[in-house]
Amino acid sequence: MDTNRTIDFHFDFSSPYGYLGSELVEGLAARHGRQVRWRPMLLGVVFKSTGAVPLTSVPVKGDYSRRDFSRSARFHGVPFRMPSKFPIATQAAARIVLWRRDAGDDAAPAVHALYRAFFRDDRDISSPDVAADVAAEIGLTRGEARAAVDDPAVKEALRRENDVALAAGVFGSPFVVVDGEPFWGVDRFDQVERWLARGGF
Repeated sequence: MDTNRTIDFHFDFSSPYGYLGSELVEGLAARHGRQVRWRPMLLGVVFKSTGAVPLTSVPVKGDYSRRDFSRSARFHGVPFRMPSKFPIATQAAARIVLWRRDAGDDAAPAVHALYRAFFRDDRDISSPDVAADVAAEIGLTRGEARAAVDDPAVKEALRRENDVALAAGVFGSPFVVVDGEPFWGVDRFDQVERWLARGGF
């Protein structure tokens, strides 16, 4: 992948806005001859560095955010259902994506399947077994997917992704980096679009 033609899409599988962004970013990239580099990371690690907390746990903001998740999904035409268990640990799903990405495969099918399992079907992808089941449903070998979750090399790959995210100044999900320019949130995608169309502004 030509890193000069990529959109780095940093995300956490427990992020509703990350889910919405994942459904939109490929179309955005394609309109400008770019490719998406899927960069799963752990918001818990980021929050420890920044001192932040999950949005839904903040008084007043939490209630607003739950309303906004659904409203934003409707606005973008993306099917969405707030999971019954939220937030969740996302190591298992992230490791499966990195297992495929770093093997040179297209990681997009795994990203979409896992995100949709959580935010459409209310499946608990924090469970390595559930995450492996989802991987099998898109044609991956279930045993290999399940083994990848516990593979030390894949665990190390996720640690590196967290380091990359922190070095890039990532503090939320989704967080897009285009030509070195950072954009936080799916509500900045219009700005990303203009940036790509004009070559910056």
